[in-house]
Amino acid sequence: MRQRSLIAITAALAAGALTLTACGSRDEGNGGSDTSDGIKVVIGVDAPLTGDLSAMGLGIKNSADLAVKTANKDKYVEGITFEIDALDDQAQPSSGQQNAVSFVANKDLLGVVGPLNSGVAESMQKVFDDAKLVEVSPANTGPTLTQGADWQTKKVRPYKSYFRTATTDAVQGPFAAQYLYNDAKKKKVFVIDDKKTYGAGLAATFTNEFKKLGGEVAGTEHINPETKDFSAVATKVKTSGADVVYYGGEYPQSGPLTKQIKAAGANIPVVGGDGMYDPEYIKLGGTASTGDLATSVGAPVEELPSAKDFVANYKAEGYKDSYSAYGGYSYDSTWAIIEAVKKVVEDNDGKLPKDARAKITEAMQNVAFDGVTGKVAFDEYGDTTNKQLTVYQVEGGAWKAVKSGTLAD
Repeated sequence: MRQRSLIAITAALAAGALTLTACGSRDEGNGGSDTSDGIKVVIGVDAPLTGDLSAMGLGIKNSADLAVKTANKDKYVEGITFEIDALDDQAQPSSGQQNAVSFVANKDLLGVVGPLNSGVAESMQKVFDDAKLVEVSPANTGPTLTQGADWQTKKVRPYKSYFRTATTDAVQGPFAAQYLYNDAKKKKVFVIDDKKTYGAGLAATFTNEFKKLGGEVAGTEHINPETKDFSAVATKVKTSGADVVYYGGEYPQSGPLTKQIKAAGANIPVVGGDGMYDPEYIKLGGTASTGDLATSVGAPVEELPSAKDFVANYKAEGYKDSYSAYGGYSYDSTWAIIEAVKKVVEDNDGKLPKDARAKITEAMQNVAFDGVTGKVAFDEYGDTTNKQLTVYQVEGGAWKAVKSGTLAD
């Protein structure tokens, strides 16, 4: 969202007749190419691999890579060798759309993990849906992606090829509001957002619930995410009398924002969503971030028994970047695609069918397994059935979990 350069569209792979092999043979048509190890199936990964949000993006890429390596090592799908093709969207919708076109052109590519940003996802969904290419995001939280523009009054699924393992802002925003009002006893909030799909949507669902609970909105402000000077907003926060700030957006802006709010004399916590929950926020905010809070999807990965192997294997692979907020969800998104491929291959006598993409998209709806983040399954909209969330607080220079749970009715 911050860098403007575009990703070049890669050339479409030449189509042609592929020779069937006795090991892992397939029907002629799109989906996989023959190798000495059987059939190669590519899983695309789209995320910001450079720029301000690369800490999260690289965690997504590495975790997808780990899932593929695990599947290959275990020969999880007989006759199939998986690999990833990771493209950088720089958190830009235009780049994401070009990446989607590139993924579709690769006939070996049968599923995509990503993107990070809901705004980027909006630019990719139709491209994938037209090609019947399944997409599973580990991080998108915008409700409109799965439930349509009028999701608050009438839920309509726009694209059947889109799924996600992260819960939505329809749950996350209200969950934060309930924690702040009921647990933290905050009654007067100043709401700020970055005007983008994710940030504005999250701020809106938070605000609605906070007011419903009886809280007061002391003021609202929209910032330009391209700037780092928030002094004018910080002054408004100070004079508003708010006892908490809620920010809809991501850590590259909220880190400097919390510094400037505290410098203006408003010694109150800044609270945000999963886009803020990253160690980079603490680096950017420095000591001013102490006491700030963020919600994130699911339970803390480090505390889940189901995630022990993931954490150990990630470390053993020697990735230089942290798996970050969405590592476990990226692994599970990738594994969901692997499970769908397995189902389709087994249903077709050990071969990939001609319409592999369409069959994999269809199979995804019924995928269910015990993943890194818990039970992985999807509802009728393609949303995860796991609605758990966690509130984290900055203590001693690190994020510490303070409450996990689900949204109260």
